[in-house]
Amino acid sequence: MSKRIASSLVLACAFFCTALSAQAQQFNVLLFTKTSGFHHESVNEGVDAVRKLAVRHHFAVDWHEDASIFNDEKLKKYQAVIFLLTTGDILNDEQQAAMERFIRSGKGFVGIHSASDTEYDWDWYTKMVGRTFHIHPAIQTAELTVTNRKFPGVERMPDRFLWTDEWYEFGAERIEGLNYILTVDEQTFDPSAKWGEKETKGMGKFHPIAWYHNYDGGRAFYTALGHMPATYSDKLFLEHIYGGLYWAATGKGLRKK
Repeated sequence: MSKRIASSLVLACAFFCTALSAQAQQFNVLLFTKTSGFHHESVNEGVDAVRKLAVRHHFAVDWHEDASIFNDEKLKKYQAVIFLLTTGDILNDEQQAAMERFIRSGKGFVGIHSASDTEYDWDWYTKMVGRTFHIHPAIQTAELTVTNRKFPGVERMPDRFLWTDEWYEFGAERIEGLNYILTVDEQTFDPSAKWGEKETKGMGKFHPIAWYHNYDGGRAFYTALGHMPATYSDKLFLEHIYGGLYWAATGKGLRKK
């Protein structure tokens, strides 16, 4: 065998193996972190965490902050979009329309923390997220409760456990049919906050933190956890995120009991 033929075979094998590896990945995810309001210092840790999840669970992830990615041609390769720590008005009308068509085609959405502090004037989006952010008190330790064991990603969470985060208070449900996964007990922390004329003493007995629902032909999962950089190295949190992503991207993972 000549050196030229041998070299060609090696290159062909390398190309084939690379292509096979890419095809074998479970699904493709767009990770979007654009902000036009508050910018969380934990964005880089969040991106690193999702990339590590991609390696651990064998899916592909592309990170973007340029909203031009939101068009039909570029979105068609993805099975889910993650809005990680996004804030404010981040997509124009055409990009919003592309996102709506993406979900209606049967795809998934994952919102993390300030994804609920995003696009308040986009009615379709706020219904997809389920609730919008209103205010939050100081970062504190509080007790979380798992309210739904059917959803993936909570398998190793205790029924009740301590967690430290920035506890978002939300407005009313933007849509019916939200399935709640986690709640926080306001008796275990001080929920009061005052921002100028905006003031709160908490949401009361029911303070939701994470939920999911089928929406407009697709799937949407949201968690309010994830404010602090250290959160993105916590195993329970990463399992929580991957459970939501796995369901959003594939529709799989829900348990009957």
